[in-house]
Amino acid sequence: MKNKEAFYLEQVEEALARALPEPKAADLQGTVIRAMRYSLLLGGKRVRPMLTLAFCELCGGSVEQAIPFACAVEMVHTYSLIHDDMPCMDNDDLRRGKPTNHKVFGEAMALLAGDGLLTKAFEVALSGELKAEIAASGTRLLASLAGDQGMVGGQCIDLEADGKSVDLTTLQEMHSKKTVALIAAACSLGCIAAGGTEQQLEAARRYAQGIGMAFQIRDDVLDVLGSPEKLGKNVGVDEKLQKRNYVSLLGVTEAQRLVEEYTGKALTALKDFSGNTEFLRAFAESLAVRER
Repeated sequence: MKNKEAFYLEQVEEALARALPEPKAADLQGTVIRAMRYSLLLGGKRVRPMLTLAFCELCGGSVEQAIPFACAVEMVHTYSLIHDDMPCMDNDDLRRGKPTNHKVFGEAMALLAGDGLLTKAFEVALSGELKAEIAASGTRLLASLAGDQGMVGGQCIDLEADGKSVDLTTLQEMHSKKTVALIAAACSLGCIAAGGTEQQLEAARRYAQGIGMAFQIRDDVLDVLGSPEKLGKNVGVDEKLQKRNYVSLLGVTEAQRLVEEYTGKALTALKDFSGNTEFLRAFAESLAVRER
């Protein structure tokens, strides 16, 4: 898995840097470009773009076909992190071990950087060599799962849950949109880029549901048990903000059991593919026990 992961990471990092180059000296809007690059190129696990590349290859496509979609989904993810970290949201000052965007560039410029990355994502998604109908189909899916019926909708549920007693059903609905939707977009985009079948798309969505929920619940566990040094961000945030999560509702042991259950569902979904699923299997298993 490590060689494959390193290959995917290298492809993603190089493509992201190409998609958003340094501003020219004459660019009066250079500050916002630097702010966009600051967060986009800060590193991170690159979970979503790697999934796009992996599913494209699994469905018989190539990394080159999927790279524009992979970059687009990472840009959408990064914009959401910039906005999540702002004082009007989670008010965090650390992301990936570095000061958050608004701490470096100010709130107004951070807002614009997020907006810039969101719109840049759709430009990039449509910039590859894919047939027009395939590029349009993937871009439409990304827009849908990033918007009010997906990630933005989940964030809305999260905000409106502040100070309220949230039950498990609401929490699951929130994260199926806030976290899972963009992971589902990433997996589906890989299948779409390769011209995958409906059966493959459905299996990719089930895999995404499994690892997406496992990823989020493990995140809640790490918010209690993790260290800022390993995570690159503050811990105990949910408790500080009095937010209910899987650990506060179920306890650490039951929360981690759910991580393993959802991981098992993701692994089952891979049985619908005839290709080599070793990377995606190992990827799901590693997310379930991650420390950062």
